[in-house]
Amino acid sequence: MLESLNTVALSRWQFALTAIFHMLWPVLTTGMGIYLVVIEGLWLKTKNLTYYHHARFWSKLYILNFGIGVASGLPMAFQFGLNWAPFSLAVGDFFGTVLGFEGTMAFMLEASFLGIMVFGWQRVPPLMHWVATICVAFGANLSTFWILSANSWLQTPAGGVFVNGKFQVQDYFQAIANPFMVNSFLHMFFATLETSLFVIGGISAWYLLQNRLPNFFTKSLKVVLVMALIVAPLQIFVGHLSAEQVYRYQPAKLAAMEAQWETIPAGTSASWSLIAIPDEATQTNKVDVKIPGLLGYLLELKPTLDSPVLGLKEWAPSDRPHLIGLIYYSFRTMIAIGLYLAALVSVTVFIWWRTGLAGDRLGNYKWLWWGWIFAGPLGYIAVEAGWIVRCVGRQPWIVYGQMRTAEAASALPPQVVLFSLSGLVALYTIFFFAALFFGSRIIQKGPNVALPVPGLRNAEELEIRIKMAEHQPDSRPLETQQ
Repeated sequence: MLESLNTVALSRWQFALTAIFHMLWPVLTTGMGIYLVVIEGLWLKTKNLTYYHHARFWSKLYILNFGIGVASGLPMAFQFGLNWAPFSLAVGDFFGTVLGFEGTMAFMLEASFLGIMVFGWQRVPPLMHWVATICVAFGANLSTFWILSANSWLQTPAGGVFVNGKFQVQDYFQAIANPFMVNSFLHMFFATLETSLFVIGGISAWYLLQNRLPNFFTKSLKVVLVMALIVAPLQIFVGHLSAEQVYRYQPAKLAAMEAQWETIPAGTSASWSLIAIPDEATQTNKVDVKIPGLLGYLLELKPTLDSPVLGLKEWAPSDRPHLIGLIYYSFRTMIAIGLYLAALVSVTVFIWWRTGLAGDRLGNYKWLWWGWIFAGPLGYIAVEAGWIVRCVGRQPWIVYGQMRTAEAASALPPQVVLFSLSGLVALYTIFFFAALFFGSRIIQKGPNVALPVPGLRNAEELEIRIKMAEHQPDSRPLETQQ
C-alpha cells in the first residue's frame, strides 16, 4: 500500500489541509478587528456604554481566533522548507522575503498591540486603547496584503526572470505589485470583513431568537447592517473584476471554472453554464444547463465577445487543470453565497426601514433570525471555495507557466509525508473541537455588562486605593512604637 502512495499528492493534501484549516481563524480576526475599531470608536464618540460592552464581548472571540490561528499557521511556514524544498530554493529570494515582511511587519505589529487591546482597558486612556485596537486591526490586514501579494505572484509572476530554474529578482516593487495583486487583496479584504460581519450578525440573531438581551444585540446587528450594506455589493463587484483578470491571464483556469471544453470564438455569443456534470474521461459535460449570452456580459459587458474563450481542449491534459467538477462547483458555491448574503442584507435593511427593528417587534421575525444564523458559517465556505478555485485551478503550475507542482515537491519517502499528515489531522481535530468548546462557552455566557468602565469614576476609585496604600507616619507615642 505504502509503495503506491505518491509523495507529491500527499504533500499537496497536507498543504491543502493546513491552508484550509488555518484559513478559518485569520478570516475572523482580520475582519472582526475592523468591527472592533468601529464599535470602540462609537463608544468614544457617543459615550454609550453599550458600545463599550460590545467591544469587550466580541474581543473575546477575537482572542480565541488569534490564538488558534497562530498555532495552526506554524506548520504552513515549515512546510515550505520541508515538503517543498525545491520550490523554496527556486523562488525563495522573493517569496521568502515577502513572507518575512508578513512576519516582521504585520504579525509583530498585531501581536505587539494585542496585549494593550486585551489587558489595557483600565491601564491606558480610552483613546490610547482605541489606537492599540487600530494597530491590531491594521496589522491583521497588513498580513493579508503580504500573503496575497505572495500568492498573486504565483498566479502572475513578475519583477524578474527564471535563470536555470531559479527566480532572480530584478524589481521587487514590480514583483510585489504583480497584475493579480490589487484585486486579489481587495477580494480577500472584503471577504474577511463580510464573513466576520455575518458571524457577528448570526450570533446576534441567535440571541434575538431567544429574546435574550434584545436591545443589546439589536444594536450590534444594526452596526453590522450598516457595514454590510457597503461591503456586500463591493465584494461582488471586486469578485467580478477578479474573474475578468482570470479571463485575461489564466484562460485555462477560466475554462475549468466554466467546464468549457470547446473554444468559443470571438464575435460569437457566449452562454454561461448554470449546472454541469463534467466528465474528464470523455472531455464533455454529461449535463449542461446554460443561460444564453450571459458569459459575454460577465466578461466583456456585451453579448458577443471581442476575444475568444479558450476551451480546455486547447491544452494537453498534462498542461491544464484537473478536478474540473471541484473547480466548477466551488466557483458557483462562492457566487451563490455572495448573492445570498447581499440579498439577506437588503431584506433586513428593508424591514429595519419599515419597522425600526424595535425590541417589542423582534419576535415577529424568527424566519429572518434563522436566515442570519444560517448565514454565519457561509462566509467561511465561500472563502474556502474561492481558494480552491484559485489554487486548484492554477494546476499543474505552482508558479504559473514557470514551475510545475511536481517539480517543486521534496523527494521525501511517502511514509514520512503520510506520518506528518496524520499528525496534523489529529492536532487540527483537537484545535477545532477546542475552538468549538471555548467559543460556545463565550457565546452561551454572553456579555458581562457589569465590567468596570474606564473613565472618571474609575480614576477616582484608583486614586483612593493609591492613597490608602501610601505610607502614613505613625502618630502613636514613641513608647508604643515597638
